[in-house]
Amino acid sequence: MAMSGYRIAIVGATGAVGREVLRILEERAFPIAELRLFASSRSAGKRLGRYVVEAIAPERFDGLDLAIFDTPDPVAEEWVPVAAARGVIAIDNSSAFRMAEGVPLVIPEVNAHDLAHLPHRIVANPNCTCATIAVPLAALHREAGLRRVIACSYQSVSGAGQGGTEQLWAELRDSVAHSRPPERPGGQAFAHPIAMNIIPAIGSLRGAHTSEEVKVAAELRKMLGTPDLAVGMTCVRVPTLVGHGVAVHAEFRSHLDPDRARAILERAPGVAVVDAPSSAGYPTALLAAGRDPCFVGRIRTDEAGNLAFFAAADNLRKGAALNTVQIAEHLVERGLVRSSVRA
Repeated sequence: MAMSGYRIAIVGATGAVGREVLRILEERAFPIAELRLFASSRSAGKRLGRYVVEAIAPERFDGLDLAIFDTPDPVAEEWVPVAAARGVIAIDNSSAFRMAEGVPLVIPEVNAHDLAHLPHRIVANPNCTCATIAVPLAALHREAGLRRVIACSYQSVSGAGQGGTEQLWAELRDSVAHSRPPERPGGQAFAHPIAMNIIPAIGSLRGAHTSEEVKVAAELRKMLGTPDLAVGMTCVRVPTLVGHGVAVHAEFRSHLDPDRARAILERAPGVAVVDAPSSAGYPTALLAAGRDPCFVGRIRTDEAGNLAFFAAADNLRKGAALNTVQIAEHLVERGLVRSSVRA
């Protein structure tokens, strides 16, 4: 007799987020009848625990229910529609389909209702920086009507992939060995040294903005259903390993004082309030690393009259792997994906 559950693929399984998806599926006991790992042909045959990685091919998707993609945009653009055309619901972590018409961009705590309409059988996962602030901002928006957001991110090197992590470690080793900051980049991930440095540009330039800044603003508007929301964003790379931080200054249509905002956030799903600054209680990258919530603290009214707070979240978990698994869980709970396996 076959196991009940779902037939699932992880595409890009050998990457940092792909491996995290595998761990989280097991952690959360997702109902799996069959799990397959796909990657490029050069990774075929590798083992991840008890699983063997297969080279991606169109026929590999036949008979599957769900596929979670963590690949570069061009790979997603090629293969996500292939999976969808073969009857699979594709949950994509790249930016390829986030702004596409008819493709919901989903954080379950923010807009799970958008999963009810999947004309292309594709669900997009948002940018990890956007996820860090969208979860708390959505809860506040529902209560007070968000009008304007000014934010600055402090993004860890893992957001640039394994190459970013390797560059930071290489530069740190060199810096310690010579007791000085690095003189040149120790890798290809960043144009400048990242150890003992900050780099106020993430992604490619789009006019006066960077692609990361444009993504965060556009994705926040789409998920909140606020096309006219004013967003001012600066994205900065900092020498931390895991966990993105974002300083937020937000204006609302109705008055929102810090005490009311704190109460809203304390009951908001996916948010953990850490707000005791007098005893050094506030979100940090190390606090968020390896944990599920978006941590929020330093809740206050700034001198310009905005509600201000600092948020931090694990960019590999809530910003990527965890959210894709939560999307899959919601699809199952709402009966929006039918298992091809029956006990």
